[in-house]
Amino acid sequence: TLYIFVNGHVLLALNSLFCSTSTGNTGISVAKTTVDKLLKGYDIRLRPDFGGPPVIVGMSINIASIDSISEVNMDYTITMYFQQSWRDKRLAYSEMALNLTLDNRVADQLWLPDTYFLNDKKSFLHGVTVKNRMIRLHPDGTVLYGLRITTTAACMMDLRRYPLDEQNCTLEIESYGYTTDDIVFFWQGGDNAVTGVDKLELPQFSIVELRLVSREVRFTTGSYPRLSLSFRIKRNIGYFILQTYMPSILITILSWVSFWINYDASAARVALGVTTVLTMTTINTHLRETLPKIPYVKAIDVYLMGCFVFVFLALLEYAFVNYVFFGRGPQQQKKINERLNKANNERPRYEEKRLREQVRKVSCKPFITVAETPFQRRFKVDAYGNILLTTLEMNNEVIPSDIGSSVSDSRNSVMSFDSSGVQFRKPMASRDGFSHHSLDRSGMRSRANCRLRRRSSKLKLKIPNLADVSTIDKWSRVIFPITFGFFNLIYWLYYVN
Repeated sequence: TLYIFVNGHVLLALNSLFCSTSTGNTGISVAKTTVDKLLKGYDIRLRPDFGGPPVIVGMSINIASIDSISEVNMDYTITMYFQQSWRDKRLAYSEMALNLTLDNRVADQLWLPDTYFLNDKKSFLHGVTVKNRMIRLHPDGTVLYGLRITTTAACMMDLRRYPLDEQNCTLEIESYGYTTDDIVFFWQGGDNAVTGVDKLELPQFSIVELRLVSREVRFTTGSYPRLSLSFRIKRNIGYFILQTYMPSILITILSWVSFWINYDASAARVALGVTTVLTMTTINTHLRETLPKIPYVKAIDVYLMGCFVFVFLALLEYAFVNYVFFGRGPQQQKKINERLNKANNERPRYEEKRLREQVRKVSCKPFITVAETPFQRRFKVDAYGNILLTTLEMNNEVIPSDIGSSVSDSRNSVMSFDSSGVQFRKPMASRDGFSHHSLDRSGMRSRANCRLRRRSSKLKLKIPNLADVSTIDKWSRVIFPITFGFFNLIYWLYYVN
């Protein structure tokens, strides 16, 4: 009995297994029959409801990642799950109440929308391990078609405020051949048609806003449906602060160290200035290599150019100090020497000529004198009309022309009285070997001594004081930091807001 009971259970088990196998075989045969029936006589060349209302295609996107955003190429790369759904009455079935998920190769035997990405540069469908596409049929004839795509789409950027900018990138979806009379696109799920954005982590950007737009566009061949996925991204400034702004600020401050170095340490100050200038040039060059060759000025260009100007002015400041202390004094002294030499070469000839003319006048027309001449009151003259040079005061008030004229009068005339008591001055010959040439040499020596004194006084005024050079550096220590701080204040207030 136990054996039979056991055999009864075994038989019952065998009968149950046989029944389940029979049911599975029946389901497979029903699905196979249904698919064969649907594909039999199906013409992929004609859209659903051909000649009737347009096919309504709903779309949804799940963003897997945004791989890169390139300013040089003006594009971005996005990987997404792109899904489309529409209703094709030719694929409706009633033999079973289950959805049919078919092999991806069946998609080649069905009608599919001619969707394309308008701003696409390069795209590909993932094919590992098989083509990443899905076909699912519903009993009412609804078709769900899904793809895993990576596309590189164009994104025209305005970099005037780079790197403090915000960009608006879009993904344009449009029908290539079917007009709005044949097909209509819409975002399935409304504002929730695009998902996965909150999970994205971009290295340099943050997604600020996401917009979905549906519209029609007109071309010469007709009106076409278009869907737009637009997302506004904001650039993160942290990377640029560490890589560009902070080095530029520190290099600019480093150039001010030369203001605390002694002015005569030319090697140290010139080496520091040239090094900072070359460093700023290197930063500018490296930045331009990472950006496209655009004609307008970017925000980062304004800042780097401002830092470069401050560094360059710090180098020019030492050039100015060096010129004031080592260049201006010797140059002006050289010019003074040239003028004095020229005057020394021309003035003796002029004085000699004037003296001769006065001698000729005196010899021809004697002068009548009733009192002592101003020259005789100012200088002592011996009995022969010679000036006693030991009593001559060497100062700037002596006028050589007065000396020459007075000497000529006293040397070439003698005092005489007529019967009425009027005193006359008559010319007389030279005595004891004195001549006009000896007087000329004495006058020239006196004038040379006066010029030497005046030259020394002028040189003392032209040589700069060390305190003036130090004052330039002291003012630079204050003016450069204040001006640079004011420049930063204006820059950040303008571009951040």
